[in-house]
Amino acid sequence: MKKIFVGILVAVVSTFVACDDDLKYDMDTVYDYETNFEFLWKEFDQKYSLFGYKKDSIKDWNAVHDEYLRYVRNCKNEVELFDVLAAMLNELKDGHVNLLSSFDISSYDFEDNYPSDIDGGVLSNDRYLGKNSRRSAGFKYKTLRDGKVGYIRYADFNEDFTSSQLDFILNSFENTDGLIIDVRSNYGGAVKNVDDLVSHFVDEPYLAYHTIYKKGVGHFDFSSPVSNTIYPANNGVIYRKPVYVLVDRGCFSATNCFAFSIKGLPRVTLLGGKTGGGAGAPMVTELPNGWTARFSGTILLDKDKQITEFGVDPDIELHLDKDLADSQGLDNIIETACDYIVGVVK
Repeated sequence: MKKIFVGILVAVVSTFVACDDDLKYDMDTVYDYETNFEFLWKEFDQKYSLFGYKKDSIKDWNAVHDEYLRYVRNCKNEVELFDVLAAMLNELKDGHVNLLSSFDISSYDFEDNYPSDIDGGVLSNDRYLGKNSRRSAGFKYKTLRDGKVGYIRYADFNEDFTSSQLDFILNSFENTDGLIIDVRSNYGGAVKNVDDLVSHFVDEPYLAYHTIYKKGVGHFDFSSPVSNTIYPANNGVIYRKPVYVLVDRGCFSATNCFAFSIKGLPRVTLLGGKTGGGAGAPMVTELPNGWTARFSGTILLDKDKQITEFGVDPDIELHLDKDLADSQGLDNIIETACDYIVGVVK
């Protein structure tokens, strides 16, 4: 199933109704195909922000041009052109890169060949988020282990919340020994929600990450880093007990930012798999034929000014035990976090 991993998606794809004539090969369209190809290649050449960081992991962009121009010249209709352009963009291996037409949306599957570390069916059983769980804004929450562990499931950073909503949840965990924040398979959303969430776990102003912006057409033309400081929630609840943040390969874009922003805080431990990355904030351009392309135009760096395009390593690596999930309905990653909190393991 194709997915778009959206922090800010400003293009809306309309419903496409086509007759067969729309897709017939017409010699007069060959020039248009090359025009759109050249436009798209040049836009990425001048505006895509990650060439310098990916020079050892992707093909040379000039070589990509020469290779895919040959394919474009053999296209017989718009569908073939779309597939060629989409394949070209996938050479960048970037989940923020999409091509959008009226009949399809392309995306790069950054989760391919990685294990799935979450089972929605298991999460919905009564041991976890079945009976007695509550919901506020984008949060689902309850206590585990006889009230000793607070558990919050946040599946989408596009889901806005207020500080008072999070205050209520954290206050309900006042008597817990620790907290689990589960953001596995959260494909991202609004970075503002990252700042707002982290603000409830810091005791003082905290330089969490930096942003650099393209300032020219060269692959290395960037601004100086602009720092982003997260302040403790104003008059809000600050949770000061151990926190285990559950992550996996499906943590992308804003969720990747959350992972590297909260990692290293004194009471926080990242548990699970390496995140999916996605350090480039998305921008949009329109091709001459009306199609839209989305690409990484700026870059978020962690607190140490390091790029995390390829993911954030957990403090403790652990993957879902599918046999245990299938046979007993248990999520070993949640159970391990609970064990650490209640002191079963140290």
